[in-house]
Amino acid sequence: MTNVGTKEIQIVVNGQVRSVPEGQTLAQLLVSLDIAGDRVAVELDRKIVRRSEWDDTRIGPGAALEIVQFVGGG
Repeated sequence: MTNVGTKEIQIVVNGQVRSVPEGQTLAQLLVSLDIAGDRVAVELDRKIVRRSEWDDTRIGPGAALEIVQFVGGG
């Protein structure tokens, strides 16, 4: 976890406003939300972000994220 500052920024996750550390990556956000990354899709500002890009994608102030969890069943 490098380059994460102590300043908080406001983002929107699934319609809810949240405060997160400035410089946080998508991967770090998922960990902080206790969401396993193996069965989710992440949309950042209306664009799908590939799982391979989560570690390098930093979340900026005012970012809008949709996190969709896939659930199996029958």
